[in-house]
Amino acid sequence: MQDVKNRNPNQDEFVQAVGEVANDIYNWVQGRDDYHDAQILHRMTEPDRIVSFRVVWEDDDNNVRVQRGWRVQNNNAIGPYKGGLRFSPGVNESVLKFLAFEQTFKNSLTGLPLGGGKGGSDFDPKGKSDAEVMRFCQSFMTELCRHIGPSLDVPAGDIGVGAREIGYLFGQYKRITGRFEGVLTGKALAYGGSQMRPEATGFGAVYFLREMLKSDDQEIEGKTAILSGSGNVALYAARKLIDCKVKVLSLSDSDGVIEIKEGLDEKQLEWIQTLKFEKRGRISEAADEFDGITFHKGKTPWALEADIAMPCATQNELAADAAKALAGNGITHVLEGANMPTTADAMAVLREKGVAVAPAKAANAGGVAVSGLEMSQNAERMSWERAKLDDLLTEIMADIHHKCRKAGKGDDGSVDYRRGANIAGFEKVADAMLAYGVM
Repeated sequence: MQDVKNRNPNQDEFVQAVGEVANDIYNWVQGRDDYHDAQILHRMTEPDRIVSFRVVWEDDDNNVRVQRGWRVQNNNAIGPYKGGLRFSPGVNESVLKFLAFEQTFKNSLTGLPLGGGKGGSDFDPKGKSDAEVMRFCQSFMTELCRHIGPSLDVPAGDIGVGAREIGYLFGQYKRITGRFEGVLTGKALAYGGSQMRPEATGFGAVYFLREMLKSDDQEIEGKTAILSGSGNVALYAARKLIDCKVKVLSLSDSDGVIEIKEGLDEKQLEWIQTLKFEKRGRISEAADEFDGITFHKGKTPWALEADIAMPCATQNELAADAAKALAGNGITHVLEGANMPTTADAMAVLREKGVAVAPAKAANAGGVAVSGLEMSQNAERMSWERAKLDDLLTEIMADIHHKCRKAGKGDDGSVDYRRGANIAGFEKVADAMLAYGVM
């Protein structure tokens, strides 16, 4: 780890992600001389390549703007690089390296032949016109198209990259290459997208939760849940929780949190989805629209009492103080809907208090799973029915749960899901790397 820190100065997010994996697999790999001799973990902490490029575009006032773009191709031992694109002012090389590193093991857990990658830009789509977003996406793809392909690297959406952005990116790729192929996932149904893709990450997290509860002889029905975020993951997780008769007590955005004491209902959820997906409004507006919803400016959901917590906003949003509050308010399960939303100190608190934590690489793998299925449909020139995709997603999440539980089971019968996810995800990638020799 000291070597990782020395080689990656000022990249705290990446070092944190590597440290979590290294700590969890350290004892497990002690007897594996083949891993040590081949320096597998050391090699995994060095991405295959990082592409950095300038993105120049014009705003609506004809001002020339300059952003930076990246693609981190972390590891393709088990398949083409696969991972989202993130457009946000907070994007930098460290964040993308951590996301690509995590994505490698997440993709491994799905059982699909997918390597790990991630990309994005410090461009902020908030407040930009559709024309400005289009011009930026076209400029971004003009460079990115040199480094991706359906058997090489297949990006998808992430924070700041939704259906609108994917459409502009895919259109520019098609314009430059002259090829209509499955080089991006998260596409609209009209041009090769898959049913279930928008819902997949949120739905998959709830399917994983259902398996966790079932393995402890508990039912999901009747539980209460607090959620952060109000993007795709949070809102579709909320929808599936409501379907499972779970009371959803909160949603949030960067302005604050809404508290719904009687639980979110279908009408409220549909209104909030329209607000966030179409109008790009703020979560506080829901409190103005509905009785029974209260907005708390600058607050997070973690002080509320519930059975289940789902951080679905961004990395490191759940700190140690929040973890202590959760443990003191009856939380028994934490499902990471966002990527690495729990700090290392918070994770230590939750482990000490006996709270079951489903790590992001397992709990939110539903999105990349259905992206992998979209790639299969594109290769077949087919479009599968929603029911088939939902069944496949349910099976994949149940299989991920089984792998995590098996690898994370201690001698005393307790289960550490994060440790299990890291071991199970690591082993498949490591064995593939061994098979290729030193390279």
